[in-house]
Amino acid sequence: MRKEKTNEFVVRAYGRQELACQYFPDSNPRSAWRRLKGWIMLNPRLRNELAPTGKMNLLRSLTPREVRLITEELGEP
Repeated sequence: MRKEKTNEFVVRAYGRQELACQYFPDSNPRSAWRRLKGWIMLNPRLRNELAPTGKMNLLRSLTPREVRLITEELGEP
């Protein structure tokens, strides 16, 4: 399995709360996910790619492609 590395952040599969904690390290995992989900829903590209039906709560993990998309739009954590 090939891992893509950009600086110190590694693009790989992440659990939704695991990635959210990368962006909001001082928040508890549940709050961090809510904040990241809010950012995703405000970004048209991310919303269309990750939640086309508007059901972000069903998303439990993120593929490397989805993580790459998030970091392209929001920047690396």
